[in-house]
Formats: sequence, C-alpha cells, structure tokens
Amino acid sequence: MNIFLTGATGFIGRALILRLQQEGHHIVAYVRNEQKARSLLGKDCSVLGISKDRSGLQQALENADAVINLLAGEPLLGGRWDEKKRASMRSSRIDFTNSIVDHISEEKGPKVFISTSAVGVYGDGGSTELTEEAASGTDFLAEICRDWESAALRARDVGCRVVRMRIGVVLGRQGGALAQMLLPFRFGLGGPIGSGDQFVPWIHLQDLVDLFVKALSDNTMSGAFNATAPTPVTFTQFAKALGKQIRRPAILPLPSFAVKALFGEASVVLLNGQRAVPAHAEKMGFKFQFNRIEEALKDLLENDFITIGPCREAVPNSDYLARNSPSYVLKAATTIDRPIEEVFSFFSSPENLGLITPAALQFRITALPEEMNDGAIIDYTLKLNGIVPLKWRTRIENWKDGELFVDAQLRGPYDCWWHEHRFKAEGNKTVMTDTVYYAPPVGLLGRVANALFIEDQLKEIFGYRSSVLRLRFGNV
Repeated sequence: MNIFLTGATGFIGRALILRLQQEGHHIVAYVRNEQKARSLLGKDCSVLGISKDRSGLQQALENADAVINLLAGEPLLGGRWDEKKRASMRSSRIDFTNSIVDHISEEKGPKVFISTSAVGVYGDGGSTELTEEAASGTDFLAEICRDWESAALRARDVGCRVVRMRIGVVLGRQGGALAQMLLPFRFGLGGPIGSGDQFVPWIHLQDLVDLFVKALSDNTMSGAFNATAPTPVTFTQFAKALGKQIRRPAILPLPSFAVKALFGEASVVLLNGQRAVPAHAEKMGFKFQFNRIEEALKDLLENDFITIGPCREAVPNSDYLARNSPSYVLKAATTIDRPIEEVFSFFSSPENLGLITPAALQFRITALPEEMNDGAIIDYTLKLNGIVPLKWRTRIENWKDGELFVDAQLRGPYDCWWHEHRFKAEGNKTVMTDTVYYAPPVGLLGRVANALFIEDQLKEIFGYRSSVLRLRFGNV
C-alpha cells in the first residue's frame, strides 16, 4: 500500500515507518522540516514538506491508499495553559486534521483514514474500567479529543473507513514517557506522582504499531479503539515495577501540590488517570505481545546480549588500532529472521544511520560519499545527551560487500572508536555481530566516565538498534 503519514519524525512515527516497511508498504511522510526528516527516516521513505499553500498535498493524497494521521500537535506539558497555548493545542490537532480531510478526493484517494486521539477523551476515570463505550469527559483535554475525533470522522463523507486510535502511555526505548522517567529513577529519586492511585493506561510501542498494521489491513475495523494494554496499573504499581527492573528504590513521591505548582492546569495530564482497556481490539482478535507491565519493562530495559569490558585481547590487524589504542571492547550478536542480502543492504546504507540512532542524539548527516567502499568518508553531527553538540567524521576502513564493513572515527568524542559490523548467513537468517574497540578521552577521567555513564549509554544505543531491527525485520 501507499501510505500517507503525518507525525513521521516523532517517537511513534519512526517506529511505525519501520513496521510498515516490514510489511512492504511505501510511506510518504508529510513533514515540516524536510532535511531533518531525510536524516531521521532513512532512504526508503519519501518526504513531502508542509507548505503554507498545501501544494503537493492533493496529489499525494490522490496517490495514497491509506492515511495515518499521527501528528500529536502542540505538547501538553512544557508551558502553562494560557489562552495562546490552549488555542495552539486545539489548532495543531483539530485544524490540521481538518486540512488533511479537506484535501481528500472522493473519486480518487485513500479508502482508510486512521487518526490518533488519546485516552484523555474519558477525562479522569478514577478506578472505573473504561471500554470504548464509556462516556467522554468534560474537561479541556476531553473536549480536544472529542473535536479531534470529529475532525477525523469527516473522512467518512469522502468514502474512507475511519479508525480512531485512543492512545495511552506509550512505552518504548529511547523516547516517550519511559525515557523521561528513567533519569530520576536511576538516581534513586523515582516514585509515584500525586496520590499514586491514578491508573496508567500503558502500551508497549511494539503492540501499538502492530495494532496500526492490523487496522490498515482488516477492513472490518472501524470506530474507536483504546490503544492500551489489557492490564492498566496504578502509578504506584508502575513505579514499583520500574524500580524493581532497574534495581532502584521507587519510594519518593512527587506530591500533588508540587505538580500543580510546577504545571498549573497542565498538571491534570499527570494527576488524572484512565483505567482504559482495549475491548474492541481484543474483540477483533488482536493479540498483545506484552500484557503485563513487568514483561514490557524487561523487554525495554534489559540489554543482556551486549557485553562491555576492558580490552585485554589481541586487536585486529589495523593501522588505525595501531595508532589509537583501545581501552574497552563492546560485543553484541543478533540473529535476524531475514536473508543476509536484505539485512546487509539496510545496515550498510549511510542514509539509514539516523533511522537506527536514538532521536535524543539529534543525529544529522552533513556529507555522504558517492559510493560505499574502502576509504569512504561520512560526516555527521549529533548532540550528547541531547545537549552537547558534536561533530563526527567516520572513515570506512574495510568494506567487503555482503560480509562486513568497518568504520573508524577520524574526528569525534573518542580517543579511539573502531567498529566492525560482520554478517553471516545461517539459512534464510542472518547473524550480525558487532565488535567495537573504543577509548574514552581524558585518560583516567575517561575511565571514570565510562564506569559512570558511557558504558550504560552505549548499551542503550545498541539496545535501541535491536528494537529497530525487530520493527524492520520481525523476529530478532
């Protein structure tokens, strides 16, 4: 299918693109920043820039088999809800959705329109179990969600099957709610917010994108769907499960009065809850991979397949490693349920580097080689912890098509960075082995930094890449 997608560069959008590509779909991403999108979305995703006159939109929609409207709009947190903020929260969701629907032709265009909403449509549900049949709430967020869904429903008038995804708290690697909570929890400062009794209608990112895929292909799916796991938990239960998974206490609460002082009216996003359950999805036969919060957190936070230790072994015969002595070695092995030609092509393409890199690093390619071979140079920028800007220049030291390639840092944050990507066919599967020899800068201080945070960051980055592989290729 040809799929027209908004919100493509976001946390959910990037994952959904990979999952759709696994199914063989072609995606046109409708984006505000084309250069950023090309760096983040890989070579196989087409990009259309949003213009004031909406030029190109009509043609793109005429060529589309389906529309997925993921654009989440103005962030709910990050500023007080004054009149200007409220207007932006509404227009960025409702007016934008209306503009997409207005450009759909009944004679020629998509037959499926999947649009996001949120479980906030129910307001503060307390401990009441909320199926899709539950009444909507009366607060400002519920009003936005109702009008947002009404805008999407207009697509029925031009012959589209409309699916409204009422999305809960999405848990995934290197993004979303989990990424925001991890830092205080890792310092032992985590705990419930407010009373802790409010329900968290969570869903694993993998299950969410799988539900979108089902909604595309299953012509019997229409109407509202709670995009949440079958077992919502209270915030206290969530905090305990997260603390247990990362082996940290989770007993420091953030009182309601403090949340209200920090966020004002926006505090309802954190203090209200919905015990939403996916009644319609389960009735349609959708099978969740992650039903329990403990299973989801284990999948998202464990990186047991990655090892890092002091470099005591003989290093490969390399001029680079002869000049730059490594202090540590990272090793990871992944078996991918796809042929080696497909896997090597994906990973050896420099245009896909941004797609396999966590968004928080703000990866941007600045110069590409005409051809990938020995001596090819790739320049890119990124931000350490999303703050410190870095320039990185990589040279391909060794290239054997379909078998391996080695990139070595010529300029960047490390005193030594030499990364071998090796691919081996096992029937129709591919075993991909990564070996990284590296040395942090500043001698002893670098070794301290490695123990405190570099090692953990590298494991998270390679763990994120594993989740990308699962989305793009299936079983990993």
